[in-house]
Amino acid sequence: MNRKTLAALGLAIGLAMPAAAEEITVGLMLPFSGVYAALGNDIEAGFALGLETFGDRTDATFTIIREDTEASPPVALGKARKLIMQDRADVLTGIVSSAVLGAVRDIVHSSGVPLIVANAGNDEATGEACSPFITRMSFSNGQVNRPMGRWMAEQGIGKVFTLAPDYAAGRQMIGAFADSFTEAGGEIVGQAFTPFGKTQDFGPYLAEARASGADAVYVFYAGGEAVSFVRQYDSFGMKDALPLYGSGFLTSALYVDAQGEAAQDVVTALHYVPTIDNPENDAFVAAFREKTGRVPSEYAVHGYDAARALVEASATGAADRAALADALRQVSFEGPRGALSIDPATNNIVQPIYVYRTIAGETGMTQEVLAQTPAEADPVNGCDMAPLIN
Repeated sequence: MNRKTLAALGLAIGLAMPAAAEEITVGLMLPFSGVYAALGNDIEAGFALGLETFGDRTDATFTIIREDTEASPPVALGKARKLIMQDRADVLTGIVSSAVLGAVRDIVHSSGVPLIVANAGNDEATGEACSPFITRMSFSNGQVNRPMGRWMAEQGIGKVFTLAPDYAAGRQMIGAFADSFTEAGGEIVGQAFTPFGKTQDFGPYLAEARASGADAVYVFYAGGEAVSFVRQYDSFGMKDALPLYGSGFLTSALYVDAQGEAAQDVVTALHYVPTIDNPENDAFVAAFREKTGRVPSEYAVHGYDAARALVEASATGAADRAALADALRQVSFEGPRGALSIDPATNNIVQPIYVYRTIAGETGMTQEVLAQTPAEADPVNGCDMAPLIN
């Protein structure tokens, strides 16, 4: 891919326009240090592969300016200002943390610089805080968990105890699951929220779950907390009496091998697993393995599909930022996850959700897909896009 280095012109936000329609400066905002560095690295690897794979579909060339957000809202806000005002970025992408997305929302909206969200799942970003300049190519917290409530009820599971870390994403994910599960006839017999990033011993919570009378436990944990929780759940001998279910971040391909046999038979739901059976995913997994030596995670596919969305939007001939933002809202394609599109009412991705069981494979833990739930748009959640566009 040809890339051109563009000089930073330092113009004010209102004057910042693309140097030329075929030259697009991309601000890649990801955590390359700190607790979310592994996620940032996977998204970046997927984004680079996406540009390499699909870049010849457009006449545009892309200059990438890489900025470390550190998953810190004030740091990220400073980086966003630099990219928009100094570097004159034509589009931003990345954003792992929902708090970071919240912090940069207003400057993105007021500057009119399109942002392709490649991870952060806070429901508000495509709800009451929506913007025509923010398009999400990853997931929303409710979207990932809502189908699992219905699916578990259909399997005859009547009573569930829920657990999650006590912060916005934890409460949104569990809330979406609980609402759909109870609407389908199930009962939440107990619920606990653990101190985010501080819980080392899950024993008291597991004892509460065991005594609740539940048929199963449903949880959301991610990263290091997911590894610790799954290991402790197994070591407490919980799985035989209370099968473990959850949001698919619990057993992400990024760290499931660190959980090892403790993750065996845990059933979760997510928008991507490496074992999805379609030609686009086969090609993606093979290419990502060749580039990195590892299996792609959901974070890698976020970057890959964000790059493809950018390429396809630029191929429409969008001549300025507003046109590029509008083209991003109309992107749809068959990708590793299946059929993807953007809901114009919210700018949130519409995609299938996969229910899968973690099992032991020849080279480590892998995923057995049990069901594919239909793609459905999120509720509008307070988003009123029309006056924003007009």
